[in-house]
Amino acid sequence: MKWGTKYGPEYVNRLYAMVRRHLKGEFQFVCLTDRTEGIRGEVKCFPIPELTLPNGEPERGWKKLTTFSPVLVNEYGLSGTALFLDLDVVIVGNITPFFEVPGEFLVIHDWKRPWRITGNSSVYRWELGAHQDVLTEFVADQAKAKAEFRNEQAFLSAVLHRQGKLKYWDDAWCASYKYHCIPAWPSSYWRDPFIPDGARILIFHGVMNPPDALAGRSNGNWRHARPARWIADHWRE
Repeated sequence: MKWGTKYGPEYVNRLYAMVRRHLKGEFQFVCLTDRTEGIRGEVKCFPIPELTLPNGEPERGWKKLTTFSPVLVNEYGLSGTALFLDLDVVIVGNITPFFEVPGEFLVIHDWKRPWRITGNSSVYRWELGAHQDVLTEFVADQAKAKAEFRNEQAFLSAVLHRQGKLKYWDDAWCASYKYHCIPAWPSSYWRDPFIPDGARILIFHGVMNPPDALAGRSNGNWRHARPARWIADHWRE
């Protein structure tokens, strides 16, 4: 999913290429977007289903809830098992197992406060057409949802946990670049970032994106990081 100008088409194109290299078998790669220019032809682009958000309020990822819109099935003709990937992830290993783990809804268990149920929605899986009630509940009372939950992933996790449908990926599969790849201080000044054992997808959250990690730009991140030049081997078309 891509909206606005924060991420250019190269993010979509590189994500497609990484999926192609790391997913066995055939697949359909879909981008919900308001800007299709520059996106490679193998990617099927559709408009982001309509979701009216109050002007002036932080977006906080609420548009992601439209992945549960009936429009995807009824108007776009999409069906089957879907794996949502944030545009700024870096795939470093085989992602076929993400489609093989049983469960109605799988998501990353957020790392910052693991005692909470909150998932990180950088990577989640569901059956297209399922969980429309999540979007319906949000639309019915946005003010209540936003008062109780900071962002879409907290709301989504709470609703599906309440229904007994929330399940998490293997802890090793989705690694936080900030928490798991950058060596602990002060060794981060002389040790390069690394790929943790068992990691399949690296998640970039906060102020650093793949180009920043590649160049060693911390952008005010709480931990200094040397350049991760190996990212260029993965984050490419």
